[in-house]
Amino acid sequence: MPEGPEIRRAADQIANVLKGKVVQSAELSHPSLSGAEKFIIGHKVEGVETRGKAMLTHFSSDKTMYSHNQLYGVWRVSVRGHVPKTKRALRIGLHTEEGSAFLYSATDISFWDRNTVDQHPFLKRLGPDLLSEGISAELITERLLSDEFKNRRLSSLYLNQGFIAGIGNYLRSEILFFAGVDPKLKPRDLDLAEKQKLSRVTLEIGLRSYRTGGNTLPPRLLPESAKKKGRYFERDRFAVFARAGKSCRVCKTSIEKESLASRRIYWCPACQST
Repeated sequence: MPEGPEIRRAADQIANVLKGKVVQSAELSHPSLSGAEKFIIGHKVEGVETRGKAMLTHFSSDKTMYSHNQLYGVWRVSVRGHVPKTKRALRIGLHTEEGSAFLYSATDISFWDRNTVDQHPFLKRLGPDLLSEGISAELITERLLSDEFKNRRLSSLYLNQGFIAGIGNYLRSEILFFAGVDPKLKPRDLDLAEKQKLSRVTLEIGLRSYRTGGNTLPPRLLPESAKKKGRYFERDRFAVFARAGKSCRVCKTSIEKESLASRRIYWCPACQST
């Protein structure tokens, strides 16, 4: 499933094509969208934002389109008249005079009045967004200290969208590694300095992944194979994720893998001995 940084980058691409433009035509190919053309066609796209792994597209009709890629959804953009080659099922096509945006495969899509979209069941449960302007290391530390979260194992807490929205499986492993924290610990097991470091690293790794298109490694550790989006990109762009049995990039200890919170997690037993 794409995580917060990937969804934000997709939103940036869509905004570059659609924002400020009038939608001239549209395909709405999912049953839940029946009749929604009137909210889109002839209306301007006023903005595209993300909240965790959800995307909100705002129209001048005062309607907002909620979409969640789930496991298989993917957005594509193109110049007007060019349709991407894919075997995926088209759910949405939005076309301005010059460009188009297409959503494939996703099914969690709905339209809301802009002033009530916050009542969407998924959005209501979200914590602060990992990439939002309003988030800070201090805020994350407060949440780690709170009664709501301090007794939850970090391996599950860092998948809880009510804690921080936008963190998924690869970010969980990478954040905990760079913070030097054992994923089986709970916030209450960490001293204040350790919590503060974890908070800073949470923001740092999320922002790095967003800016680089998925790399969590700092430049000094990033191999050439991770810079080219080639065969080994998925393996080599990470410090520990998907690297079970390989040597830690920092201490050369063998990376371990386990299932925690029903998802695979990777860590270095030496670097994360806290």
